[in-house]
Amino acid sequence: MELTAIPGVGEKTAAALADLDDPERALREGDVAALAGAPGISPGRAAAIARAAVRHEHGADGEFLATDRARDVHERLLDLLRERTVTDYAASRVATFVPTGAQSRIEEVRDLVDRATAREVDPETLDALADVEPLTDPPPTRVRDRCLATADAERYAAAEEAVPELSVEVVDDARDLAELARSYATVIALDESFAGVDVTGDVRVRPDALANPTEVVPERLLAFFASNRDALLAAARVHDAAGMAPPCDLDALRDALSRLDDDGTPVGDDELDRLTDAVDDLDAAVGTAESVANDHLRTAIRERDVTIEGTDFLSLVEQGARVDALLSRELADEFDRAVEKARDHLIDSLDLADEADLAERVFGGEPTFPLEHDEEAVSRLRTELTAARDRRAARLKADLAEDLGALRDPAEDLVRAALERDVELAIARFAADFECTLPRIDDEVSGVAVEGGRSPLLDVAFEDVEPVDYAVSGVTLLSGVNSGGKTSTLDLLALVTILAHMGLPVPAESAEIERVSELHYYAKSQGTLDAGAFEATLRDFADLATGTDSRLVLVDELESITEPGASAKIIAGILESLDRGDVTAVFVSHLAGEIRDAAGIDVAVDGIEAVGLVDGELRVNRSPVTDHLARSTPELIVEKLATDEGEDAEFYSRLLEKF
Repeated sequence: MELTAIPGVGEKTAAALADLDDPERALREGDVAALAGAPGISPGRAAAIARAAVRHEHGADGEFLATDRARDVHERLLDLLRERTVTDYAASRVATFVPTGAQSRIEEVRDLVDRATAREVDPETLDALADVEPLTDPPPTRVRDRCLATADAERYAAAEEAVPELSVEVVDDARDLAELARSYATVIALDESFAGVDVTGDVRVRPDALANPTEVVPERLLAFFASNRDALLAAARVHDAAGMAPPCDLDALRDALSRLDDDGTPVGDDELDRLTDAVDDLDAAVGTAESVANDHLRTAIRERDVTIEGTDFLSLVEQGARVDALLSRELADEFDRAVEKARDHLIDSLDLADEADLAERVFGGEPTFPLEHDEEAVSRLRTELTAARDRRAARLKADLAEDLGALRDPAEDLVRAALERDVELAIARFAADFECTLPRIDDEVSGVAVEGGRSPLLDVAFEDVEPVDYAVSGVTLLSGVNSGGKTSTLDLLALVTILAHMGLPVPAESAEIERVSELHYYAKSQGTLDAGAFEATLRDFADLATGTDSRLVLVDELESITEPGASAKIIAGILESLDRGDVTAVFVSHLAGEIRDAAGIDVAVDGIEAVGLVDGELRVNRSPVTDHLARSTPELIVEKLATDEGEDAEFYSRLLEKF
């Protein structure tokens, strides 16, 4: 897909989208979350791009929703869908459901609807969906125990970009590699020319390292799974609850995630835990071991009488001996036992095994009081423990990364499938809540026909909405009493048309809709327009009259734009022009009779008929009656007064004759 071919996507936006791993998939599937991950693309902008991509892919680049009122109805329908989503992803995804005249797009969404309405909406699945969100790549984390090395400048730049987690060092020869090996636990040489060099330390020659960064930096893959753990486990629960076929072994995924800490460190390995604790507790253990030895010596000295012959004392002093040396001759065995106690405590407290020999060197030599450790030996022990810990961690990371590497792509599929199930369940809930059915929509249908239609956009509970039957084609005037339901009938026609062209089910027992290219819905004007606005309105209808595409035109009380007498003539002229085009038009008007008389064609007039007044309340048959000019509310009131007994009945009868 050529990104700049999508309407509204320029070179800058195309470049931002190109940074995504698979922009074509994101556009094709309407993955708003992925599109919003492109640099500088907001969620709202991502949704607009996705909608434009849908229209472009199906050859429907024109704007189906041609007026503000049509767009408002569409947005309110999307709100009803969003209210039935659980995840932010699904809420954004439904925004890509746009009406078009493209049969391929309509059929594509209807296939989705067929799958969705076959789903069971169960609370366990909805609960699991609450923790599912699109997977994200965490920012690179610096890894300091290894580095990359190269003698090539271009490879140096490529390495810095491909593996930002590691330092990249420039080397000229084996001597430079050896120098690096003294500073890093592992050195990875990128140049084939270093193959076979004999260097002390862990130096690996990997010319393919940049093509396989996960093998060089397993921390990258581990960090990905650690940061997305909750979403992955929630997606697995969705698959279990919904009985979905997972793209991977969920038990294997859960097991691998259980071996991973929140920071991407392997957990659950006793040897790694032992070495980590030994490094962390070394200084404290050495200090405690010293205390154990010195307590033993202190007790031994306190409980023992020491006798030295005068000649021995003089001889030792003449040789420059300290008091410690004098004591050591008498307490040599106790010093040995104290050293043994210190060594045993150090080895036992740190659970040292292969490192016991190094630990024994921490205490020893000539006895002194107080007993002191050998700092150089402690340093060697720390170095050995740290190296063993890092080797163990690196091996575990590599093994775990190998297990998780096979799950990387399936993990994406697992989460995407769960998120798409949320979209499907939102459609299923919409269809169930509003008792929807898939309409017939094609070019052979003329106009719009609805049976048992109920609008979910009214300010009453859906179950309280009275069903409406109405079929209209060609150019029609819709008459009726005030508050009789004329505007809600237009809304019903608009929303049924929009939903059908989105490929979605409609809230009706059945419906047939002509496939059109545009919907023009004009809301009731708020008062008489000034000259400029009046002229602009007439230009809109002039464009409608000269258009060639199939259109549905809905107009609510256009007569309010100017004086009633002029309105009837203007509307009659508009209807005459529309009648010559490929247009289905419904004009709601209180001037239906006057407009029909002024028109030079036979204009169909339908009416929403009032049954009468009952206890001051208007009773209405909400379904329009074909070829019927509905009576007005004033006529009904006068008729009621004329039938009442009283001295004014004759007056009201004469008024009634004027209608």
